[in-house]
Amino acid sequence: MCVGVPMKVVESGLFQSICEDAKGARHIIDTMLTGEQPEGAWVLTFLGAAREVLDENTAKQISDALAALEEAMTGNVQVEKYFPDLVK
Repeated sequence: MCVGVPMKVVESGLFQSICEDAKGARHIIDTMLTGEQPEGAWVLTFLGAAREVLDENTAKQISDALAALEEAMTGNVQVEKYFPDLVK
């Protein structure tokens, strides 16, 4: 199973860009499928390649879901922290 990870472009390149994940780690990402993206753009990455261009809100929603999943695996998840729209 592959999980897409949103990353922000910090250095744009023609075929590869340096992107930053939610934890601040930088990765060299293949951008052949999305084309060159400007610095500050968000891309959804799988296995080191950008597969889709995202808006900032969608990137945040995916990042929150991944963070909640990581927390849930430790047995401690605060749903309201990551999904306030689901808690009433």
